[in-house]
Amino acid sequence: MPSRKQVRELVDGGHSYETAARQLGIPVGLAYMIATGKPAAGSEVDAGPPAYDPTGNEHVLAWVRERAARELKRAG
Repeated sequence: MPSRKQVRELVDGGHSYETAARQLGIPVGLAYMIATGKPAAGSEVDAGPPAYDPTGNEHVLAWVRERAARELKRAG
């Protein structure tokens, strides 16, 4: 796997990400990600972990469902 320094040297030396990737034998999106730390636009690389709410509480969720049901009944 090429290092960030290797990719940056090629790009800073006048190569495009495409030609730098070709020279390093890696996909162009990977060259971009190595150099910038960001996935290339349109890539299928997951940019982050799925959202997770560590404060989720079944008691609170039950209360919210009950409250929503009461509001719907009152409005209906």
